[in-house]
Amino acid sequence: MSTAVAAERRAARPAALFLVVGLAGFITTLDNTVVTVALPSIQRDLGARLAALEWVATGYILTFAGLMLAGGRLADVCGPRRVLLAGLAAFTGASLGAGLATSVPLLVAARLAQGAGAALILPATLAVLAGREERQRSMGVAVWMASGAGALALGPVVGGYLSQYAHWSWVFLINVPVGAAVIALAWAGVPAGARSGRSLDVPGVLASVVFLAAGTFALIHGGEYGWTSAPVVAALVTCLGGGIAFVAVERRAPDPMVALGLFAARSFTGGVVAQVFWGLGVNGVFFYTALFLQGVLGFSPTDSGMAFVPLALLVVLVTPLAPVLARRFGAGHTVAAGLTLVAGGMAAAAFLEAGDGWGRLLPAVCAIGVGSALTMPLGSAVLGAVPESRAGVAGGVFSVSREISGLFGIAAIGVIVHASGSFAAGYAAGLLVAAGLVLVGALVSLATLP
Repeated sequence: MSTAVAAERRAARPAALFLVVGLAGFITTLDNTVVTVALPSIQRDLGARLAALEWVATGYILTFAGLMLAGGRLADVCGPRRVLLAGLAAFTGASLGAGLATSVPLLVAARLAQGAGAALILPATLAVLAGREERQRSMGVAVWMASGAGALALGPVVGGYLSQYAHWSWVFLINVPVGAAVIALAWAGVPAGARSGRSLDVPGVLASVVFLAAGTFALIHGGEYGWTSAPVVAALVTCLGGGIAFVAVERRAPDPMVALGLFAARSFTGGVVAQVFWGLGVNGVFFYTALFLQGVLGFSPTDSGMAFVPLALLVVLVTPLAPVLARRFGAGHTVAAGLTLVAGGMAAAAFLEAGDGWGRLLPAVCAIGVGSALTMPLGSAVLGAVPESRAGVAGGVFSVSREISGLFGIAAIGVIVHASGSFAAGYAAGLLVAAGLVLVGALVSLATLP
């Protein structure tokens, strides 16, 4: 690293970086879930057919997950600040287009473009943090993960409020002033850095896009179309072919996009695997929780949305403690304790019954919130295990593991829910399975993280 770049990074204010990272992580993750509650309003206004409406919800996730590794590689090749600004500009412009859309095709196109912008933003934010000293990197990654967790919890609340009291278009338009503010902050507060001099590895990029996009499509639509339906089988075959091609290309590439040697680093692999188990468990049941709260516990739509607020608040409040605890007790022990708390909260929620109210629900929610906050050292451990020149791709792998594991968790838990005699019994069984998966992640953390 040049003396000028090092001096620039030392001069950069951590608070500005943390604000950029937190806001960027929040808006990109929020758009995963914020639109779901607005879909009925969109259907009424635009006369959308159900199949088209599904693409409004899933188009974002498809390009987001499918292009994430490519976004990480671009951050390594072109510099994270350049890619972050480009991604923010694309995401903000696409959000404006979605809010002003007068037809479903225009809205779907805007959602696909939003996801592409987000795929540049997320790995670039992690790469921006990679060059900071260990304490700042840990806090920055904790802010990034907390903002994502908070957005995941608050998405349905924000979407429902805006749809009911404003207009569904504000689900997207709200991103425009926030995105513009983040662009200004990133322009002023994120150090420019330098280009790595690496090549783009176009064959690897293309193979990764085919592999991830086809796999994402299959996971999103498998339960809906049926796992043996022609579109899903074709997507799975394409995913398999893309994966094989990706490994073959990366083995032969002189400068591979994802150097397979990265996985020889114990903390990198362990952190990614632990993140996968967290995503399988938490995101797997998260999708069905609102249905359970309303259909079984009898909560109103507003109350079911408010049930996620304590979780989000605890994630935000406890997150600053996670790096402190990691330095005192080690990342492995801190993350394992957090995942154990999450599993305990899920197991407690599995025993909720019709008629139970806030008194029995809140302890489970609080345990999941506090436990999720304690998993924040995962990201810092992953970034700290790889060379800075590979931070973009490392961030892409870590982010993809979160997205894909969440989709796979929804599909897997969905099989359990639908195979049971009743939704309540299936949801309880799914919670217990999810808790077991999260506990596996705790064991992985203990075994692999420092």
